[in-house]
Amino acid sequence: MSRLPVIVGFGGVNPAGRVSCHHAYRRTVIDALPTSASDETFRSLQGLMGVHPNNEDQASRDYVLNHTLVRKIELFDIDDCDFHKASTIQPSNGESIRFSVPVRQLPESIPDGWLVKSNINGRIEVEVTKETPVLIPDQRKARVTSAGQLPTGFDPAATYPSRNHPRGLQVTIVSSSDALHSLGISWEEIRSRVGPDEIAVFAGSAMGQLDSNGNGGMLQAPYRGKRPTSKQIALGLSEMPADFVNAYVLGSVGGTGGIIGACATFLYNVKQGVDEIRNGGKRVAMVGGAEAPITPEIVEAYRIMGAVAEDEALMALDGTDFPDNRRACRPFSSNAGFTLSEAGVYLLLMDDELAVELGAEIYGSVPSVFINADGFKKSIPGPGVGNYLTVGKALGLARSMLGDAAVRNRSCIHAHGTGTPQNRVTESHILNEMAKVFGIKKWPVAAIKAYLGHTLAAASGDQMTSVLGTWKYGWLPGIATIDHIADDVHHSHLHLSPQHLQIDPQNGLDLALVNSKGFGGNNATGIVLSPKVTCRMLQSRHGKKAMVAHSKRNEETQNALRDYDRRATSDGIPSIYRFGEQVLDGSDLSYDSRSISVPGYGKAIDLIQPDPYPDMQPRKTE
Repeated sequence: MSRLPVIVGFGGVNPAGRVSCHHAYRRTVIDALPTSASDETFRSLQGLMGVHPNNEDQASRDYVLNHTLVRKIELFDIDDCDFHKASTIQPSNGESIRFSVPVRQLPESIPDGWLVKSNINGRIEVEVTKETPVLIPDQRKARVTSAGQLPTGFDPAATYPSRNHPRGLQVTIVSSSDALHSLGISWEEIRSRVGPDEIAVFAGSAMGQLDSNGNGGMLQAPYRGKRPTSKQIALGLSEMPADFVNAYVLGSVGGTGGIIGACATFLYNVKQGVDEIRNGGKRVAMVGGAEAPITPEIVEAYRIMGAVAEDEALMALDGTDFPDNRRACRPFSSNAGFTLSEAGVYLLLMDDELAVELGAEIYGSVPSVFINADGFKKSIPGPGVGNYLTVGKALGLARSMLGDAAVRNRSCIHAHGTGTPQNRVTESHILNEMAKVFGIKKWPVAAIKAYLGHTLAAASGDQMTSVLGTWKYGWLPGIATIDHIADDVHHSHLHLSPQHLQIDPQNGLDLALVNSKGFGGNNATGIVLSPKVTCRMLQSRHGKKAMVAHSKRNEETQNALRDYDRRATSDGIPSIYRFGEQVLDGSDLSYDSRSISVPGYGKAIDLIQPDPYPDMQPRKTE
């Protein structure tokens, strides 16, 4: 009997703000929400951004609206991007070039054509007699000025002693902390109910940490006349968004891994957590992804690749002299490329039995995630056939679990929806064809990157947490940056609209698909079941009496969650960073040949392991 992986907590931070308690989702549909809900999200963003907390004047609100979501780049000076111009210098008119440098700055290998002269007061006189290559410091204006960035004024490094951590790991600490707080149940309580090897963390960064405190700084150092630091290569690894959670947030000694699948990384990690819970190997899993790619070098690299929306192309689309930064990402419309973004998103999954036992909040469940590659390819970034397989299998399982009527009438899909000309054709064909064969007449499609941009490793986390918001508030976000559907988009069986789609939170949707496509042929599609369907399944398995008891325990969970929401709204996200705390060594363990006990956990690790291959038992020898 498979255990059901239930979503009991979620959190993070993205360009729409704090993810927990649906605040980031609410920012994307803030124009459709009732006043009470929109007021709460304005207050949350004001607190996060340091903008007159709890001030509801229109100027403050306009500032919040203008400095969230996709917008003009603020993380670096777009008018003054540093680079080096390769050039050569040579003497003219038969004369040599003379200059002096401090002794300590003289190259270890003297270039050909340099004559080193006298040493006067610690400076070396140099005469250049031949052509010499040089790198000249220069500046240029960025040709891409749009990005999805964390809300202006929010600095993840200021929430804990960040010690020169790369920005992606700063986002990791804040985001995983927000997710853990969103449980409404203390981590100590959870640890008292499970064994240390029944917990897992799976998270990653698609590109690693590429800013100056990570791999980017390490690779730049020799060319900038600097030395790499002792931290850069270690902190630059792609699995660090999992390692930091283990080491500084949860203190977990359980399963861990960073499953990397380009832009599908989040769903890859969700699949690992789901599979571990389904087969009984783990009872609790924190899964997620974090990415901070808004640097001049990364933006320029994607521009040269032809992947991101350049200002010139945006202006050509609109016939204007200035780029519309807010509308840089236009999924399924006339568009020019995707928009880079930064975020961290984490989910907490539990098996159904533990969730019921603890009185956890039930946000939904993830019965499965499907992953398929593309096969032979013409190019690494080009699409292939794998995504037809993942979407088809996801719909097939949904049909088996909930029936044809639910798939046809009570489902939606969050598309990858990057805003590139190629994606609008290929993904729309996949979704449209699958809708046809499964009898879906007008499949509601969301494309949340229109608001948030492409957060790479965290992207499908943005999609999945938006799904949870729809079940709470009844609005599927419209593709607000578009005013028409492109002629080459396949949409005979799709519902694509710039307007938000109102859905009955209780009876409108039973399930949602979350679709993700990554460079290299990394395709993933996950199924998310609604809270209503999930609770119905839990009652079927555990009985009405158990669910009544769960409901009573859940009151305390909800009270704790409301208290956290109030504190995070007024004071910002309280990061958890337990550096050097409760560090264990071998002498802290209790063990024999049958079990190992780890302090802080309610159960020991059982060393009596059944033979998984009894029919292949080798001949025993004396």
